[in-house]
Amino acid sequence: MQSAKRPKKVGTWEAVGGLVAHFRRKAGYTQERFAEIANLHVDTIRSIEQGRLALQDYRAVEFDELLGTGGALFALVDKLPVRERMPAFAQGLVDIEQVAVSILSYQTQMIPGLLQTEDYCRASFESRFPRFEDETAEQWVSSRMERQKIWQRKQPPFGHFILEESILRTALGGPEVMREQIRKLRADCDLVHMGIQIMPMGQVPHAGLAGPMLLLETPAHEHVVYLEVQRASFLIDDPDEVSVYQLKYGMLRSQALSPHESACLLDRLLGE
Repeated sequence: MQSAKRPKKVGTWEAVGGLVAHFRRKAGYTQERFAEIANLHVDTIRSIEQGRLALQDYRAVEFDELLGTGGALFALVDKLPVRERMPAFAQGLVDIEQVAVSILSYQTQMIPGLLQTEDYCRASFESRFPRFEDETAEQWVSSRMERQKIWQRKQPPFGHFILEESILRTALGGPEVMREQIRKLRADCDLVHMGIQIMPMGQVPHAGLAGPMLLLETPAHEHVVYLEVQRASFLIDDPDEVSVYQLKYGMLRSQALSPHESACLLDRLLGE
Protein backbone atom coordinates (compact mmCIF):
# COMPACT_ATOMS: atom_id res chain seq x y z
CA MET A 1 0.00 0.00 0.00
CA GLN A 2 1.42 3.32 -1.05
CA SER A 3 1.45 6.03 1.63
CA ALA A 4 -0.06 9.39 0.83
CA LYS A 5 2.40 12.11 0.00
CA ARG A 6 2.72 14.88 2.56
CA PRO A 7 1.38 18.13 1.07
CA LYS A 8 4.02 20.68 0.25
CA LYS A 9 4.16 23.59 2.66
CA VAL A 10 3.89 26.83 0.72
CA GLY A 11 5.50 29.94 2.21
CA THR A 12 3.94 33.39 2.15
CA TRP A 13 6.16 34.75 -0.59
CA GLU A 14 5.69 31.63 -2.70
CA ALA A 15 1.94 32.26 -2.54
CA VAL A 16 2.40 35.94 -3.44
CA GLY A 17 4.75 34.98 -6.26
CA GLY A 18 2.25 32.47 -7.56
CA LEU A 19 -0.37 35.21 -7.74
CA VAL A 20 2.04 37.48 -9.64
CA ALA A 21 2.67 34.66 -12.13
CA HIS A 22 -1.08 34.08 -12.48
CA PHE A 23 -1.79 37.74 -13.23
CA ARG A 24 1.20 37.92 -15.61
CA ARG A 25 -0.01 34.94 -17.64
CA LYS A 26 -3.56 36.28 -17.62
CA ALA A 27 -2.24 39.54 -19.08
CA GLY A 28 -0.56 37.53 -21.85
CA TYR A 29 3.06 38.24 -20.89
CA THR A 30 6.02 35.90 -20.79
CA GLN A 31 8.48 36.43 -17.95
CA GLU A 32 10.92 37.97 -20.41
CA ARG A 33 8.35 40.41 -21.82
CA PHE A 34 7.05 41.39 -18.38
CA ALA A 35 10.60 42.01 -17.17
CA GLU A 36 11.13 44.26 -20.16
CA ILE A 37 8.07 46.45 -19.57
CA ALA A 38 8.72 46.53 -15.81
CA ASN A 39 12.33 47.59 -16.47
CA LEU A 40 13.68 44.69 -14.41
CA HIS A 41 16.02 41.80 -15.05
CA VAL A 42 14.14 38.61 -15.88
CA ASP A 43 15.89 36.87 -12.96
CA THR A 44 14.22 39.35 -10.61
CA ILE A 45 10.79 38.41 -12.00
CA ARG A 46 11.64 34.72 -11.64
CA SER A 47 12.81 35.23 -8.05
CA ILE A 48 9.59 37.04 -7.12
CA GLU A 49 7.37 34.42 -8.77
CA GLN A 50 9.27 31.59 -7.07
CA GLY A 51 9.01 33.24 -3.66
CA ARG A 52 12.77 33.73 -3.29
CA LEU A 53 12.39 37.51 -3.32
CA ALA A 54 9.70 39.44 -1.45
CA LEU A 55 7.39 41.71 -3.42
CA GLN A 56 7.93 45.16 -1.90
CA ASP A 57 5.03 47.61 -1.52
CA TYR A 58 6.23 50.01 -4.22
CA ARG A 59 6.86 47.12 -6.60
CA ALA A 60 3.37 45.72 -5.95
CA VAL A 61 1.88 49.09 -6.96
CA GLU A 62 3.91 49.06 -10.19
CA PHE A 63 2.88 45.48 -10.99
CA ASP A 64 -0.79 46.27 -10.31
CA GLU A 65 -0.64 49.10 -12.84
CA LEU A 66 1.21 47.07 -15.47
CA LEU A 67 -1.01 44.00 -15.10
CA GLY A 68 -4.31 45.82 -14.57
CA THR A 69 -5.08 43.97 -11.35
CA GLY A 70 -6.99 46.78 -9.68
CA GLY A 71 -4.60 47.04 -6.73
CA ALA A 72 -4.94 43.38 -5.72
CA LEU A 73 -1.21 42.77 -5.25
CA PHE A 74 -0.65 45.85 -3.12
CA ALA A 75 -3.72 45.07 -1.02
CA LEU A 76 -2.28 41.63 -0.26
CA VAL A 77 1.30 42.69 0.44
CA ASP A 78 0.24 45.67 2.54
CA LYS A 79 -1.64 43.41 4.96
CA LEU A 80 1.24 41.02 5.61
CA PRO A 81 2.58 41.17 9.20
CA VAL A 82 6.06 42.54 9.79
CA ARG A 83 7.46 39.07 10.56
CA GLU A 84 6.67 37.88 7.02
CA ARG A 85 8.93 40.58 5.63
CA MET A 86 11.87 39.26 7.64
CA PRO A 87 14.29 36.43 6.86
CA ALA A 88 13.19 33.19 8.48
CA PHE A 89 15.95 33.10 11.12
CA ALA A 90 14.80 36.47 12.57
CA GLN A 91 11.05 35.88 12.55
CA GLY A 92 10.93 34.54 16.12
CA LEU A 93 12.61 37.72 17.34
CA VAL A 94 10.25 39.98 15.43
CA ASP A 95 7.18 38.23 16.85
CA ILE A 96 8.30 39.09 20.39
CA GLU A 97 9.78 42.48 19.51
CA GLN A 98 6.47 43.75 18.15
CA VAL A 99 4.71 43.32 21.52
CA ALA A 100 7.65 43.59 23.95
CA VAL A 101 7.33 45.86 26.98
CA SER A 102 11.11 46.15 27.34
CA ILE A 103 14.10 45.63 25.06
CA LEU A 104 17.64 45.58 26.42
CA SER A 105 20.44 45.38 23.87
CA TYR A 106 24.23 45.10 24.08
CA GLN A 107 26.04 45.46 20.74
CA THR A 108 29.68 45.15 19.77
CA GLN A 109 29.94 45.73 16.00
CA MET A 110 27.09 47.89 14.74
CA ILE A 111 24.36 50.25 15.85
CA PRO A 112 21.38 47.98 16.68
CA GLY A 113 18.75 47.76 13.95
CA LEU A 114 16.05 49.41 16.06
CA LEU A 115 18.14 52.62 16.26
CA GLN A 116 19.63 52.76 12.76
CA THR A 117 19.06 55.52 10.25
CA GLU A 118 18.01 54.32 6.83
CA ASP A 119 21.36 55.28 5.27
CA TYR A 120 23.35 53.51 8.00
CA CYS A 121 21.11 50.46 7.63
CA ARG A 122 21.66 50.42 3.87
CA ALA A 123 25.43 50.75 4.35
CA SER A 124 25.41 47.78 6.73
CA PHE A 125 23.81 45.56 4.10
CA GLU A 126 26.12 46.86 1.38
CA SER A 127 29.02 45.69 3.57
CA ARG A 128 27.70 42.13 3.86
CA PHE A 129 29.67 39.31 2.29
CA PRO A 130 28.69 37.53 0.15
CA ARG A 131 26.85 40.53 -1.24
CA PHE A 132 23.08 40.57 -1.55
CA GLU A 133 21.22 41.19 -4.75
CA ASP A 134 20.18 44.87 -4.79
CA GLU A 135 16.53 43.89 -4.51
CA THR A 136 17.19 41.68 -1.50
CA ALA A 137 19.21 44.37 0.28
CA GLU A 138 16.42 46.92 -0.21
CA GLN A 139 13.90 44.38 1.08
CA TRP A 140 15.87 44.00 4.31
CA VAL A 141 16.32 47.77 4.68
CA SER A 142 12.58 48.24 4.31
CA SER A 143 11.88 45.50 6.84
CA ARG A 144 14.24 46.98 9.40
CA MET A 145 12.68 50.43 9.07
CA GLU A 146 9.27 48.80 9.51
CA ARG A 147 10.44 47.19 12.76
CA GLN A 148 11.25 50.62 14.19
CA LYS A 149 7.56 51.51 14.24
CA ILE A 150 7.39 49.89 17.68
CA TRP A 151 8.67 53.21 19.05
CA GLN A 152 5.57 54.90 17.62
CA ARG A 153 3.16 52.77 19.65
CA LYS A 154 0.86 54.60 22.06
CA GLN A 155 2.72 52.74 24.81
CA PRO A 156 6.19 52.16 23.34
CA PRO A 157 8.49 49.60 24.94
CA PHE A 158 11.25 50.68 27.28
CA GLY A 159 14.49 50.44 25.33
CA HIS A 160 17.95 50.35 26.81
CA PHE A 161 21.06 50.04 24.64
CA ILE A 162 24.71 49.54 25.53
CA LEU A 163 27.05 50.21 22.60
CA GLU A 164 30.77 49.70 22.35
CA GLU A 165 32.53 53.02 21.72
CA SER A 166 34.37 51.47 18.77
CA ILE A 167 31.05 51.29 16.90
CA LEU A 168 30.83 55.08 16.97
CA ARG A 169 34.37 55.47 15.69
CA THR A 170 33.82 53.27 12.63
CA ALA A 171 32.45 55.43 9.83
CA LEU A 172 30.21 52.81 8.25
CA GLY A 173 28.79 54.34 5.08
CA GLY A 174 31.16 57.30 5.28
CA PRO A 175 31.56 60.31 7.62
CA GLU A 176 28.25 61.98 6.78
CA VAL A 177 26.20 58.80 7.19
CA MET A 178 27.90 58.16 10.53
CA ARG A 179 27.38 61.72 11.66
CA GLU A 180 23.65 61.51 11.00
CA GLN A 181 23.54 58.19 12.85
CA ILE A 182 25.28 59.68 15.89
CA ARG A 183 22.92 62.66 15.77
CA LYS A 184 19.96 60.26 15.87
CA LEU A 185 21.47 58.43 18.85
CA ARG A 186 21.92 61.74 20.66
CA ALA A 187 18.26 62.62 20.07
CA ASP A 188 17.23 59.16 21.33
CA CYS A 189 19.10 59.84 24.58
CA ASP A 190 16.48 62.46 25.45
CA LEU A 191 13.45 60.18 25.01
CA VAL A 192 11.74 59.20 28.26
CA HIS A 193 11.35 55.57 27.16
CA MET A 194 14.94 55.19 25.97
CA GLY A 195 18.32 54.78 27.63
CA ILE A 196 21.70 54.69 25.87
CA GLN A 197 25.06 53.94 27.45
CA ILE A 198 28.46 53.75 25.79
CA MET A 199 31.03 51.16 26.82
CA PRO A 200 34.39 53.01 26.70
CA MET A 201 37.24 51.50 24.75
CA GLY A 202 39.72 49.65 26.93
CA GLN A 203 37.24 48.96 29.72
CA VAL A 204 38.37 46.18 32.06
CA PRO A 205 36.89 44.19 33.62
CA HIS A 206 34.27 43.68 30.93
CA ALA A 207 31.20 41.43 31.31
CA GLY A 208 30.40 41.26 27.60
CA LEU A 209 33.48 39.68 26.07
CA ALA A 210 31.41 36.69 24.91
CA GLY A 211 29.49 38.87 22.46
CA PRO A 212 26.23 40.77 21.89
CA MET A 213 22.87 39.93 23.43
CA LEU A 214 19.26 41.05 23.31
CA LEU A 215 16.92 40.66 26.30
CA LEU A 216 13.17 41.05 25.84
CA GLU A 217 10.18 41.07 28.17
CA THR A 218 6.72 40.12 26.89
CA PRO A 219 3.38 41.62 28.03
CA ALA A 220 2.95 38.47 30.17
CA HIS A 221 6.26 39.39 31.87
CA GLU A 222 8.07 36.42 30.39
CA HIS A 223 11.75 36.99 29.65
CA VAL A 224 13.68 35.72 26.63
CA VAL A 225 17.17 36.22 25.26
CA TYR A 226 18.02 36.49 21.56
CA LEU A 227 21.54 35.69 20.37
CA GLU A 228 22.73 36.02 16.79
CA VAL A 229 26.01 34.88 15.27
CA GLN A 230 26.80 35.13 11.57
CA ARG A 231 23.87 33.32 9.86
CA ALA A 232 22.47 31.57 12.93
CA SER A 233 20.30 32.78 15.80
CA PHE A 234 18.90 31.44 19.06
CA LEU A 235 15.94 32.32 21.27
CA ILE A 236 16.47 31.28 24.89
CA ASP A 237 13.56 31.11 27.33
CA ASP A 238 14.89 28.79 30.03
CA PRO A 239 14.62 30.88 33.26
CA ASP A 240 17.98 29.72 34.61
CA GLU A 241 19.78 30.64 31.40
CA VAL A 242 17.90 33.93 31.02
CA SER A 243 18.91 34.86 34.57
CA VAL A 244 22.59 34.51 33.67
CA TYR A 245 22.20 36.96 30.78
CA GLN A 246 20.28 39.38 32.98
CA LEU A 247 23.15 39.35 35.46
CA LYS A 248 25.63 39.93 32.64
CA TYR A 249 23.57 42.85 31.34
CA GLY A 250 23.29 44.37 34.79
CA MET A 251 27.10 44.26 35.17
CA LEU A 252 27.54 45.81 31.71
CA ARG A 253 25.32 48.74 32.77
CA SER A 254 27.54 49.33 35.77
CA GLN A 255 30.73 49.20 33.67
CA ALA A 256 29.55 51.50 30.87
CA LEU A 257 29.54 55.29 30.94
CA SER A 258 26.46 56.72 32.67
CA PRO A 259 23.61 57.95 30.44
CA HIS A 260 24.74 61.55 31.01
CA GLU A 261 28.39 60.75 30.26
CA SER A 262 27.32 58.82 27.17
CA ALA A 263 25.29 61.78 25.89
CA CYS A 264 28.31 64.04 26.45
CA LEU A 265 30.49 61.65 24.45
CA LEU A 266 28.03 61.76 21.58
CA ASP A 267 28.08 65.58 21.77
CA ARG A 268 31.87 65.57 21.55
CA LEU A 269 31.79 63.29 18.53
CA LEU A 270 29.38 65.72 16.89
CA GLY A 271 31.57 68.68 17.87
CA GLU A 272 28.72 70.22 19.84
